[in-house]
Amino acid sequence: MVFQMLVPAVNAKAAGDEPMISISGQAQGTTYHIKYFDQQSRNFKVQIDSILADFDKCLSLYRKDSEIVAFNNSTGSHRFRSPYFYPVLQRSREIYAATNGAFDPTIMPLTEALGFGAKRTDPELANVDSLLQYVGFEKISFNADSVTKMKAGVRLDMNGIAQGYSVDIVSAFLRSRNIDRFMVEIGGEVVCSGNKNDNLPWTAGIENPLKRGQLFATVKLTDLAMTTAGNYNNHFTRNGRVFNHIINPKTGSMEETSLLSVTVFSKDAITADGYDTAFFVMGLEATKQFLSQQNDLEAYLIYTDEKGKVSRYVTEGMKELIKEIPNP
Repeated sequence: MVFQMLVPAVNAKAAGDEPMISISGQAQGTTYHIKYFDQQSRNFKVQIDSILADFDKCLSLYRKDSEIVAFNNSTGSHRFRSPYFYPVLQRSREIYAATNGAFDPTIMPLTEALGFGAKRTDPELANVDSLLQYVGFEKISFNADSVTKMKAGVRLDMNGIAQGYSVDIVSAFLRSRNIDRFMVEIGGEVVCSGNKNDNLPWTAGIENPLKRGQLFATVKLTDLAMTTAGNYNNHFTRNGRVFNHIINPKTGSMEETSLLSVTVFSKDAITADGYDTAFFVMGLEATKQFLSQQNDLEAYLIYTDEKGKVSRYVTEGMKELIKEIPNP
């Protein structure tokens, strides 16, 4: 995911001399950066690290002892051990239904076979047609206590939504400590609450998808979540062919698209994260049509037009909040 924090990296004073606390660390194979205003100057790094470690134990595909790995290795049911599995399944089902299957966490057999799982495999050897029988959200059943496979061989990959959910969890922790002005960023997924200072919003940056390390635009965020998906950040080349990490769960293919990056804005990061993956699968025109019918989603799409030029599409609700950088 693509994000840059455009606020000071050290403790600062806001209006009213309320200290801004800045903490950072590593989690989920990436980094996190959190800034919040607290009159008591409390540092919650130990608690947040513990929350993120517990989250990893639930939904990380790279931990052999995680809950999701236990489910994937099972032949039937898995009873939940943590409070994180059920909510992410619930929201996944909602987005799966809304996007007609463009977002589908049962895609794990395909992501692994095409070389994007914990074990690197050769995508040219993948028998995609034979694997599609294990893909489809209707092939699992779940309630608040457990999740069950309706077909042996079904496996889950929550990487398209879990990181956004982890941002929401940390945000909820801060709110539980009566902190309502903060920015939480984990691996590029972000939630901003309240204003930074002097009634000014937090500011985030969207990276140029064609020039790593350079910004394409900046965004003003208040009480909003923002996530970004892009094919340029996670791909590899083998035998002259480029394999991108966003896979169509209906066809099993890594289809070409004019989209370069998709940034979604929503009330929470779990929603934005799930939809940014779905929109990449749906493509530019279908995404624009879908967004025109939504009241609680905004988006900023960067794509190549028919002439090969970089263009953008922004929903009405974000036009005043996004500032593009000239000649990025």
